[in-house]
Amino acid sequence: DAAKGIEPRTLKLFEVCRMRDIPIITFINKMDRESRDIFEVLDEVEEKLALDTAPITWPIGRSKSFCGTYHLADNRVRGPDSEDAISVNGPQAVADRLPENERAAFVEEVELAREACRPFDRKAFLEGHLTPVFFGSALRNLGVRDLITALADFAPPPRDQVADIRTVHASEDKMTAFVFKIQANMDPNHRDRIAFARICSGKLERGMKARLARTGKQMGLTAPQFFFASQRHIADTAFAGDVVGIPNHGTLRIGDTLTEGENLVFQGVPNFSPEILRRVRLEDAMKAKKLKEALQQMAEEGVVQLFSPEDGSPAIVGVVGALQLDVLKERMLGEYTLPVSFEMSRFSVCRWISSDQPAELEKFLTV
Repeated sequence: DAAKGIEPRTLKLFEVCRMRDIPIITFINKMDRESRDIFEVLDEVEEKLALDTAPITWPIGRSKSFCGTYHLADNRVRGPDSEDAISVNGPQAVADRLPENERAAFVEEVELAREACRPFDRKAFLEGHLTPVFFGSALRNLGVRDLITALADFAPPPRDQVADIRTVHASEDKMTAFVFKIQANMDPNHRDRIAFARICSGKLERGMKARLARTGKQMGLTAPQFFFASQRHIADTAFAGDVVGIPNHGTLRIGDTLTEGENLVFQGVPNFSPEILRRVRLEDAMKAKKLKEALQQMAEEGVVQLFSPEDGSPAIVGVVGALQLDVLKERMLGEYTLPVSFEMSRFSVCRWISSDQPAELEKFLTV
């Protein structure tokens, strides 16, 4: 956010990416509103994320005068995303688009950015040490096209995936896929449930049969879909690196592996221990069964972790951050017409316990 800088929930996601050296592309949004000094925002990114920054574009104007982006290395300028970028002779040729009192400051900023900021290094980007930075306004479709182009130009090719018995290479002919996300009620009118799967190798074709490794059973991929914002289209074919949505009614779960017959399982999605535990309170006790089903669906999606006390008391949900509770409350009301609230639980922490010695584990559990 050009005004607020790095928001807390964004920082949490970035920390996860940094832990795994996942490449990060930074988009500083809302340049059409009052904003902080750009160099100050770049410094915040470097300090809080321990990442080097390399501005690729620079905003032309601020707030009401924001009218496009200037490519620092290529001397190209783009107005609305519906227009193609055009080549210019330098920032002086672009400054005419701004009010007279802002022109000199824009030229000075561009020259300073070129001299003081780091150049883009694709190797450092792929290693997770440097982030290219873009500016724009998603609401007004300014600068977004630069970001999408960068995703195509900078993103690494599909990588090999480690499975339980071997490493699957993206160039292999046989299709393999990994389910990493479940989303329910994407179409409220039909109460659909979509499993998002990443194609790891080979080619997925509409109508083909795939083996679900967890059950060993075959399932038909009759209507795989591509999603583009709020739009969806049938995916007749998909290749390694593509993400497709597979409609299903509870058959697929997060972490599932699909293959053309080979019996292998990809390593699962990391599961974080909950830091906040809350008891779910339902205002209308007559809807207890509906609440149970809704919470189960939210747990399958990964929105929360669900714990059912053995004494029959109300369910307890576990989350990593408070924002997840807000999301759960809004989705319960909007998708299931279930107004819920949360109460403090008598439990403060939840951890998984394992041991290589079953006898010692049993002894611990019975103390």
